[in-house]
Amino acid sequence: MDSESDQQPTRSDRLFTGGEPERLYDPEDLVMATGHDPTPERVEKARRLIEKEGPQVIERFLP
Repeated sequence: MDSESDQQPTRSDRLFTGGEPERLYDPEDLVMATGHDPTPERVEKARRLIEKEGPQVIERFLP
């Protein structure tokens, strides 16, 4: 029997883009928006990109 909590998306299932009221996106979300798996190196590169170009940088990778 499945409970409602079993049906909730896990962190790896849900991509935040900054448009959601519950939270802004983070570097891991930016990596996933580019279509890559979040590795420590990619997450760090995304963090630096957000710092350099600002939070609107994710819009470049969204449809």
